[in-house]
Amino acid sequence: MLKNYIKTAWRNLVRNKFYSVINIAGLTVGLAIGILILLWVQDEFSFDSFHKNASNIYRVELFGGTGASKQIWQVTVAPMGPLAKQELPAVQNQVRLTNNWFFSLFKYQDKVFNEQAVGFADPSLFTVFDFPLIEGSNVKPFTNDNSVVITRSTAKRYFGNEDALGKVIVADNKENFTVSGVINDFPLNSSINYDMIMPMSYHVKYMFTNYKDDLNHDFGNYSYETYLQLKPGTSLKQLSADLNKVHLKRKPEDTDADYLLLPATKMHLYNADGTDRGISTVRIFIVIALVILVIACINYVNLSTARAMLRAKEISMRKIIGAAKTQLFMQFVIETALLFAVSAVLGVLVIYNVMPVFNAIAGKQLVFNLSDYHIWFVIAGTIAATLVLSSIYPALLLSSFEPLKALKGKISNSIGDVLFRKILVVVQFTFSVVLIIGTIVITGQLNYIRSKNLGYDKSHVFGLWMRDMKGHYDAVKAELLKQPGVEAVTRSTGNIVNNGGISGDTDWDGKATGQTFIVHPQGIDKDFISFFKIKMAAGRGFEGSVSDSAHYILNEAAIKELGMKDPIGKRFRLRKTEGIIIGVVKDFHFASMREKIGPMVFFYAPDTYASLYLKTTGEGAPKAIAAVEKQFKQYNGQFPFSYTFLDEIFNKLYQGEQREGTLFNYFAGIAIFISCLGLLGLAAFTAQVRTREIGVRKVLGATVGSVVTLLAKDFIKLVLIAIVIAFPIAWLAMNHWLDAFAYRIGINWTTFALAAVIAILIAFITISVQSIKAALANPVDSLRRE
Repeated sequence: MLKNYIKTAWRNLVRNKFYSVINIAGLTVGLAIGILILLWVQDEFSFDSFHKNASNIYRVELFGGTGASKQIWQVTVAPMGPLAKQELPAVQNQVRLTNNWFFSLFKYQDKVFNEQAVGFADPSLFTVFDFPLIEGSNVKPFTNDNSVVITRSTAKRYFGNEDALGKVIVADNKENFTVSGVINDFPLNSSINYDMIMPMSYHVKYMFTNYKDDLNHDFGNYSYETYLQLKPGTSLKQLSADLNKVHLKRKPEDTDADYLLLPATKMHLYNADGTDRGISTVRIFIVIALVILVIACINYVNLSTARAMLRAKEISMRKIIGAAKTQLFMQFVIETALLFAVSAVLGVLVIYNVMPVFNAIAGKQLVFNLSDYHIWFVIAGTIAATLVLSSIYPALLLSSFEPLKALKGKISNSIGDVLFRKILVVVQFTFSVVLIIGTIVITGQLNYIRSKNLGYDKSHVFGLWMRDMKGHYDAVKAELLKQPGVEAVTRSTGNIVNNGGISGDTDWDGKATGQTFIVHPQGIDKDFISFFKIKMAAGRGFEGSVSDSAHYILNEAAIKELGMKDPIGKRFRLRKTEGIIIGVVKDFHFASMREKIGPMVFFYAPDTYASLYLKTTGEGAPKAIAAVEKQFKQYNGQFPFSYTFLDEIFNKLYQGEQREGTLFNYFAGIAIFISCLGLLGLAAFTAQVRTREIGVRKVLGATVGSVVTLLAKDFIKLVLIAIVIAFPIAWLAMNHWLDAFAYRIGINWTTFALAAVIAILIAFITISVQSIKAALANPVDSLRRE
């Protein structure tokens, strides 16, 4: 019996090639894209969950500042971790991490490398987290302050196949670091990722020697990621309060500096207060995967139920000669299963072929593995849903009518015009319209970010780390300004596009009791403000005199937060330097537009400036780069020369949004394509069942246009209903997505109007393909057949 079912099912697939191709194409694409999205989602959820102690590891985050300056920071002060372990019984262990700003050139014998992924960490990194040493000891990864742990691939680059332990790597031609451990490369789904890790003890010693800062007592410099391993069952609320007490005990004035604890398994997608850090995008992609799979299933359901009337006589004959309902039911199940089996095989082939392209767009390195139960869950779930919708319903429908009436053709019209099919078409195009609106809004927001006036001019500007060249800045600047293509030169302590440094060690005239002011400090040269065309709101800029070392320039956000009405001449202290405010600049964007413009303070300290900026004429950029490289080599010898245009740094701020936007656009296009496949099949079926009517109308003088309108109007009505339903859904979803941006576009009526026009045009063009073909057919042939 089963063999007969399969043979019959195969014959039906072959006999109805057009509809089989449409169904297989829709299910193949739907299944392939659904699995790809699932892999992406699974990777996002897997971040940092591979540690055996993951459920007890938390990152300490600071919820600090007052008023507009109050926000969550992922970094804390250096002493918090050790003090928490020392004074709070709930803390079993602690780990501090900070990036390397000291060294860039690393050598072993005649091999020279410019390492970027270098950090400092406490030894407990290798016991709290699961980064086991394959060479060396996890308990004692660093043998002394001048030791280093490197990854397996780093060891391969430096030492080839030689044993890495005991080898000496020279940093910046002045510091020797002995390899004391080797670990496997950090997993791609790890938020912590380095090529080389040096001991935090060296960092503390270096800072104290060079900057006279005792990090063990510094509660003003927020530059350290701090992780705590807690005892099971610890109350996070109570521990947060205890951490605040530890801080206030050392710095009583920071009453607004609250500490929050974020689980390690959530830090990739959430902020410490539970707000979105990427989880909304993951949820959107889950919905898109389900939508694409549902649309593919709807296609099959629509065509199978619509074409049920053409099989009414076949089923009636089966019933007359004794076929039971269960046998009819199994026939439809086997047909669906066979078609889906073909689609599943083709879907797997599609995934294998598009995976490299998908990874390139998504910026990931996903692997498609059929042994992953999540993939089989999608396949099994889709099969079950498709069987339920497209097999059970038609089987019950066909078994409900009387065979003699079916043979006489008295029920065909009622079956072909079922309300259920119309509802499915509306659902399908509702999803499509929502995705069209989403594509328009996301593209508009990303374009808004790229085109918005930032408050400064970054065009044709590139920057580099000066290293030893900074001691000869005046001579270098004079030489560079003589070069063609160089318009201006300036320097500072950091990057204007993404200034991530913060400090809470501030004081000023009129400071309220308990008021905490967390600010972004940046040292700038006298011509920095004019170089970037930043506008002054009050006062003046730096003049380059010695007295400027006791002067400060604040932005409008900082002045508003301080509550100063006449700031010029008022006292202000940053860290240990007392001074006065001499100027106020207008607000400009120095961070992602997901955040409001925060308080910023410019100070003057030429000895600390390490970043050089050059403004070029655009076409003269190559000559400017060559000129600065020559100067760099003159003072830095074999140190690697590298530079970055500020436009590139700015684009990296939104790289994640750009990738997600591109993926969303592709997925939306695919969902609309699958919907159109279904509409094409339904249009072809409608033309088929109305062949006699079309022939009669043409004989009576109907034009091609009137025939197309006749066949298209019912479908367009369904699309219009879908548009009305989709508008409020899309408005709510897109407003929720835009809420993640402090600076965002609005959603106006033109967005919905454009989406409606696009949806109607897509539907009309799809329907017209078959409608025109039917309208151009010879009516004599159709009437002869009838």
